[in-house]
Amino acid sequence: MADNNEAIKKCRNNIEALLSQKGHAGLRETSYPSRSLNFLQRVNKRWPQRRPPFQAHCQPPPQEDLPLQAKVKLNIVVAGAGLGGLATAIALRRRGHAVTVFEKAPELGEVGAGIQVPPNSSRLLLKWGLGPYLGGKAIEPHAIRMRRWQNGEVLSLTKLLPDFRDRFGAPYYVVHRANLQLAMHKLALDLGVEVKVSSGVNRYDAETPSVGLEDGSVYQADLVVAADGIKSEARKVVLDGEDQPPKKAGFAAYRAMVDAEMMRGDPDVSWLLESPGQNLWLGDQRHVMTYTIAGGKSFNMVLSHPEDSDPATWNQATVIEDMKRHFEGWDPRRLVKVISMIRTTLKWPLLSGKCLRKWVSTSGKLLILGDAAHPMVPYMSEGAAMAVEDGAALAEILSLLDSKSQLHSALQIFERVRLLRAGQMQEASLVNGKLWHFADGPEQRARDEAMRPEVEEREFEESPNQWSDPVTAAWAYGYDAEEEVRKAFIENQSRNAKL
Repeated sequence: MADNNEAIKKCRNNIEALLSQKGHAGLRETSYPSRSLNFLQRVNKRWPQRRPPFQAHCQPPPQEDLPLQAKVKLNIVVAGAGLGGLATAIALRRRGHAVTVFEKAPELGEVGAGIQVPPNSSRLLLKWGLGPYLGGKAIEPHAIRMRRWQNGEVLSLTKLLPDFRDRFGAPYYVVHRANLQLAMHKLALDLGVEVKVSSGVNRYDAETPSVGLEDGSVYQADLVVAADGIKSEARKVVLDGEDQPPKKAGFAAYRAMVDAEMMRGDPDVSWLLESPGQNLWLGDQRHVMTYTIAGGKSFNMVLSHPEDSDPATWNQATVIEDMKRHFEGWDPRRLVKVISMIRTTLKWPLLSGKCLRKWVSTSGKLLILGDAAHPMVPYMSEGAAMAVEDGAALAEILSLLDSKSQLHSALQIFERVRLLRAGQMQEASLVNGKLWHFADGPEQRARDEAMRPEVEEREFEESPNQWSDPVTAAWAYGYDAEEEVRKAFIENQSRNAKL
């Protein structure tokens, strides 16, 4: 317990430093396992002690038709039918709980464009039976290539296929967010989850517990799970009236999709469609992530840039021109050409939370998860994956109960495990933003040199590329959310038995 509290404190302090300091200031030893910052020590001629490679070897996801059923069946309300809410509903229903999901929107189909589904998430989703519901809409990229902003030179190479499948027992997918949400919705319905749209929750009673809907109706349950997003109303209730909303990270992102047919006729850019993969251009305080989605029909782009102004002041009428201005002079033969093909875009502020005090209400009958509990910048592509892990961990620990009297203590164990895991992923996401955004100079050159073995296919033990760094990747993608919370529950039971 003490070790966990110290780790959370260190994680919280690191996030504060990363959010409060510009440029690469704030980079320090990470609270999570990683060697991604070692190259910075070499810039100052302080060489770290070299250690043997660290790797995780995961078994392929078991194809469970009959998962472990909960001994204590609960009536559970989930607020929100986003990816986190649906993942939680699926995981809980598979264990035998009665689950009702309330969603404000009149129909499902999230706004947005592409989303990445890393192995720590896809392993769970495939085990739950989601594969057939995706219907070929998910693409498995072969590799991630980081490129120099100026000319597209490849700086690093993370091999995903077959490497990630072999190491982590699951694929690394990219997919349109709406396709993923609709597939999860269909799976949830087929499992017997009741999903009520046009049913927005606007009141939480943590004592009963119950939720109040916008139409005035009230629904009681044994447990209320709020997956109500970054502007969560439940978070304030859980935190006893004192909300802790996320902070601006100092960046915004343009999100856009280009029709692949527009690109096919230009040999300078058509190659981006030929081999499935992600390409990430890095530069001073900016980056551009690209990959194909929708079965190869659309080219997804996320263009991140510095932004501290109030979103209420943004002029959406000039958003295309503003976007192009941010990336003038970047790789003109490739990247600028594709950017010129963007016809519409949305500008989103990037926000990050810090480790909360708690996720579970004082009553032990209301909890928050997903973006309500741990909003993060998208630089590790783990925001939705953390919500999937949350749902899996919650369903797992509830399956271990022998009576309802254990519910509160079990949720506190869940909270302790998940708070640290999600907090460290918030930290890792901010660290990536620092690593990617060096201005040209000694740190940038040291970073690029430290990633060169990946491109030259030489062996390496560490990398500033957190996708490739063996220690970071094992921590991020080899993580088993169900196993970790189960282990914590059993350890707690054993400790109590000795008292």
